[in-house]
Amino acid sequence: MPFLGAHESVSGGLYLAFQRIEQVGGESLQIFTRNQRQWRHKPLADEEIEDFRQARARHPEMIVVSHGSYLINLAAGDRELRRKSIDAFVEELQRCRQLELPYVVLHPGSHGGDGVETGLARFVDALDEALAATAGSSTMVLVETTAGQGTGLGGTFEELAAIREQSANSGRIGICFDTCHAFAAGYDFRDESSYRTMMDEFDRLVGVQHLHLFHLNDSKKPLGSRVDRHEHIGAGHIGREGFRLLLNDPRFAAHAMLLETPKDEDLREDIDNLATLRSLFHR
Repeated sequence: MPFLGAHESVSGGLYLAFQRIEQVGGESLQIFTRNQRQWRHKPLADEEIEDFRQARARHPEMIVVSHGSYLINLAAGDRELRRKSIDAFVEELQRCRQLELPYVVLHPGSHGGDGVETGLARFVDALDEALAATAGSSTMVLVETTAGQGTGLGGTFEELAAIREQSANSGRIGICFDTCHAFAAGYDFRDESSYRTMMDEFDRLVGVQHLHLFHLNDSKKPLGSRVDRHEHIGAGHIGREGFRLLLNDPRFAAHAMLLETPKDEDLREDIDNLATLRSLFHR
């Protein structure tokens, strides 16, 4: 069975995310390593790193990953923004190395009206620069599928394939599949036939062996809306069957699958959504 979990807050300290994921019964965890609304941060203190490692040692089987800041836009045409984005992502990769995180999830950003081809070229060049600056790191960058909203990149499997094909560092680049985003981008997987068709297309264009992580979110908006609005599992336009098919795909039996659904401070929604997902798994 996949490692089901959620994105949890690091408020009060990075190590506290483990208490929160334990509270909801998760087996995988996604965090922000720093405030994702700020560009620059102080380096991680030795005490922070040690507290994190001790907390993680109590969960040796848990898959723990980072999500890059939403401020980062490696595809930006503005030179200053692009430079800030590269520097911020290098810092993120350095923190992931210190925390020994295997993956960092990254949105491919926006071309800002300059066109997909131009945006993809800028993204790949910037990503390669960041990866070259952290050549000693084993952290893999997982480019996330997106809803394709506005001038955003990553809304098609062809664009994701192009990123890996054009990069000089493809061995450090994989894919994170977000169910809400893919559905909003127009990929239907609500029944067995459509699920098989979608995954066959992904395999042909990108390769399922490069798919390392899933974000499990239902969608508030209908198929092909190109609007990114997460909903609780089974309460949106995807519905339970789409998640059942994904959860029971043997190719992903050892993958981390993480909730990014809305929640309050008591985390009750995470508990409920994880229970729903587990009820869909065929033992």
